Amino acid sequence: MTLDELRRLDPKKIGSWPPAPKIGVLVIVFAVIVGAAYWFDWSAQAEQIAAEEAKEEQLKKTFVEKKTEALDLPLYRKQLEDIEKQFGALLKQLPGKSEIDALLTDINQAGLGRGLQFELFKPAAEETVRDFYAELPISIRITGTYHDLGAFASDVGKLSRIVTLNDVSLTPAKDGALIMDATAKTFRYLDEDEIAAQRKKDKDKKGGK
Repeated sequence: MTLDELRRLDPKKIGSWPPAPKIGVLVIVFAVIVGAAYWFDWSAQAEQIAAEEAKEEQLKKTFVEKKTEALDLPLYRKQLEDIEKQFGALLKQLPGKSEIDALLTDINQAGLGRGLQFELFKPAAEETVRDFYAELPISIRITGTYHDLGAFASDVGKLSRIVTLNDVSLTPAKDGALIMDATAKTFRYLDEDEIAAQRKKDKDKKGGK
């Protein structure tokens, strides 16, 4: 159908148009209806559907994570029990307040047993208090052979209670001997009253800030 023939068509008499123009008009009307429906209604529905699908995916992910956590819960409990046992074993290696004097004697005897000469054995005037334990530094100066000093350090490490040697320095002495200066640190656990007092002190410090 030519362009001139299309111009001569009467829009008021569509029923009398040839089939081709009728089909073209129907296609245009259909496209307009679909476009209007999408613009005014379907687009909002599509956005809502997309949002719900995203929400569904997030819920699935959360479900999988929670399920995994639930399956791993017995393992976590077992790990917690193991940690508590290890912590308990370490805690037993810390002497109580009444045992500190005996431990100091053990350190001194470890040196004397190796034939070392103590020139200084001075526990600090005050302990350094931590969360659940206190540490007591002991300044020591001992004289002996290299072999005996090494044996002393080994003996200290084998004590039933935890003792560490820190800031160790060696200087030559007479007759091939050595002088060892060090800080021995021993630790003790705090009793319940001391822990409560320490927590109150920490709380007061935080409150003061």
